[in-house]
Amino acid sequence: MHTIVRVSGDGIGPEITNAVSRILEAARVEINWVDARAGEAVFDETGNPLPDETIEAIKKHRIVLKGPLTTPVGAGFRSINVALRQKFDLYSNIRPAKSVPNVDSNFRGVDMVMFRENTQGLYIGKEHWVDDEEKHAESIAVVTEGASEKIITAAFEYAKKRGRKKVTLVHKANILKLTTGLFLNVGKRVAQNYPDIEFQDLIVDNMAMQMVLDPGQFDVIVTTNLFGDILSDLASGLVGGLGVTGAANIGDDAAMFEAVHGSAPDIAGQNKANPIALLFSALMMLEYLDQHHAAERIRSAVYAVLQDYKPVCTPDIGGEGTTSSFTDAVCRILTN
Repeated sequence: MHTIVRVSGDGIGPEITNAVSRILEAARVEINWVDARAGEAVFDETGNPLPDETIEAIKKHRIVLKGPLTTPVGAGFRSINVALRQKFDLYSNIRPAKSVPNVDSNFRGVDMVMFRENTQGLYIGKEHWVDDEEKHAESIAVVTEGASEKIITAAFEYAKKRGRKKVTLVHKANILKLTTGLFLNVGKRVAQNYPDIEFQDLIVDNMAMQMVLDPGQFDVIVTTNLFGDILSDLASGLVGGLGVTGAANIGDDAAMFEAVHGSAPDIAGQNKANPIALLFSALMMLEYLDQHHAAERIRSAVYAVLQDYKPVCTPDIGGEGTTSSFTDAVCRILTN
């Protein structure tokens, strides 16, 4: 049995976390949940959006399933998610984007996986005012050889283990010659260790255009923090949005699996929230734990429900159902 820290989060977080937990239980996945808190709700109570006891629980158990969080304004964190990634050196942000049945999209057959360096780039938050009048600001991006090698190697290793044939590295080395130039040079060096995998590099603006023109040309993609943040949302848009894409944050000895969409407070408590994104993140967690059979059983059940989606699926993906009706339908397949 695996012990996993469960952070339900804010807004719709508790509803979709409960739905995912029910589905895992129906699939007979044995998990000892350790519930912990983070986000706006706990900040309102304690003044701390990321309590010490949550940090300690993650330190002890090393695996987290996390619902969406609202980062409070002025609480000392630019982002709780960023703080957790940096605290536990979760350097690989992995975002698959794969077409799913009956979810509206202009594209079919999309199947790409985005690897985003998670701890450096512009998101380290090194900003300052140049002048006293606060009319001139500067932000510093950090790229190191070591961090670049770790994320690029992780992308190639994923491709090798999953039988994927191509890795595309995205950069802006024509302008940012030192930072993304370093990232590109490390990529070229790492690629030499994987002669059976095709290596390609593209400038980020061209990459964005190519993803829309022909997403089928891409397989595994690896890039820096800011570019990965933008392109992973673009990739989600190709398959129906953030509500149907999972996400993992993986380091050498810890991992966090999360919904990347918002906490949607406008529909919280109304049984309207779509749990698929957090569920797909949980399936990535099962694969991380070598529970591949259970992950595939659940994925097959979800696809079966989506085939006849209108009566049970949530309105955001074109259905007429609720969080509960979708969850019940998946659970029925798993328990029959």
